[in-house]
Amino acid sequence: MTVLAAFVLVAVVGLVLVVSRTVPGGGVGPLVVAPVTDGVIGAAPAGAVTAADAAADASAPGVPAQWASDVGARTGIPARALASYAAAALRLAEEQPACRLGWPTLAGIGAVESHHGSYGGTHVRADGRTADPIVGIALDGGEGVAAIADTDGGELDGDTVWDRAVGPMQFIPSTWRRWGADGNGDGVSDVHNLDDVALAAGRYLCADGGDLTDGAAWQRAVLTYNRSAEYAARVLETANGYARASWS
Repeated sequence: MTVLAAFVLVAVVGLVLVVSRTVPGGGVGPLVVAPVTDGVIGAAPAGAVTAADAAADASAPGVPAQWASDVGARTGIPARALASYAAAALRLAEEQPACRLGWPTLAGIGAVESHHGSYGGTHVRADGRTADPIVGIALDGGEGVAAIADTDGGELDGDTVWDRAVGPMQFIPSTWRRWGADGNGDGVSDVHNLDDVALAAGRYLCADGGDLTDGAAWQRAVLTYNRSAEYAARVLETANGYARASWS
C-alpha cells in the first residue's frame, strides 16, 4: 500500500508546530489572466511523460488520488492542487529532510497567491497546468508595489517594461529562472504548472537550511517569499486552518 506522510501544521501559543501524519495511499495584489508565452524552460527529453499522458491521471507523482480527494473535501482545497502541494512536500522530505516543510504551508501560499490556481476564473487542469496563465500586476513602484524593471523581455509575463509575478505561486521571472523546477517528471520547468511551482516554492523556502518546525525559522522562510508581516500572518492563518481541517 502506498503511504503518504503528510506534514500537518498547527499554531500553538503563536508558534508553529509541525507533526507527521500518515494517511493511506509575490504579493497579495490583484492578479489578471493574460496571454503570455508558454513559460516553459527546456524541452521534454525522449520518453518523458507528456502533458497529454499526465492528463490521464489527476494525481501528482506519489500522491494517491483518493487521499487528495478526501483531504481536499475536508479542507476545501481542490484535489488536484492539493496533490501538487503534497507531492512537493514528499519530494522535499527526501531531498532536504532537515527542512521539514509540510504541505499546509505550500497550500497556504497557494491560497493567498492565486486561490490555488483559480484566480480570474481559471483552474488547474488534470496535468497540473492552469487552463489560462495567471499574471500579476506590473511591479512599477506604485503604492505598495516594488519597482522591478523587466528582466525577461516579456517572455514569461508579457511585459517588456516591468516584471510581473507569474503562475499559481506567483514567481517573478528572474526568481523563476533561478529556482524553476520539474515537479512532475516531464523534463521541463513550467511556471504555469502547479506541480513544478510547488516544488520550486518549497526549495526556495528551504534554501536557508532551517528546520521549519521552528516557529521563528518558519516565519523567516515565508518572509523571504514575500517580505510582509501581514502576508506571513495570512499564510499562517490559512495553513493552520487547512491543517486543522485535515484532521477532522
